[in-house]
Amino acid sequence: MTVSLQGSFLISAHHLRDPNFYRSVVLLLEHSSDSAMGLIVNRPTSTTIGKALAQHDPVNSIDAPVFCGGPVEQNALFVLHNCVTLGTQDQEISPELFLAGSETSFDEVVRKKAPPGTNIQFRLISGYAGWSAGQLESEMARGDWNVLPSAGSLLLEEDPYGLWEVCMRKLHRLTRVLPHDVRNPEWN
Repeated sequence: MTVSLQGSFLISAHHLRDPNFYRSVVLLLEHSSDSAMGLIVNRPTSTTIGKALAQHDPVNSIDAPVFCGGPVEQNALFVLHNCVTLGTQDQEISPELFLAGSETSFDEVVRKKAPPGTNIQFRLISGYAGWSAGQLESEMARGDWNVLPSAGSLLLEEDPYGLWEVCMRKLHRLTRVLPHDVRNPEWN
């Protein structure tokens, strides 16, 4: 491995038919020569945050969905958010995007206990995707994944059902040699 892709989006290729990753956008939280870990960020579930937290916080009635972050440890919860002023234990994944690193951050973001006037956008994600040493690099060499710089605003504001298509369009704009609509490309 030459460069860490931590903080990047992995965009599944058209031909990747694994049901865990079909048309998925994965935010890489960790990437080293030993392993890689990421969260699928475009797979909302039918479970709402309010329902998921009902046993722990019966007052909470958030209708936003819990997202399925991957097939590994689906009881593990992750919170991605856009608030730079939260806890010092939060990890900046990319500009405008943080991973909550403490129970205090979780409370402020998910349970809406942040100071008034704080416009926090977030996603609650259950489970993650993991790769062993060299596995992700092998899948990338096979063409299963495309890499795109991540953007917190794109992740938190874009419709999750259309995020894969938006990322693919961005990827094609970055990688194409010729525009798609040139009538006579030989004239270039």
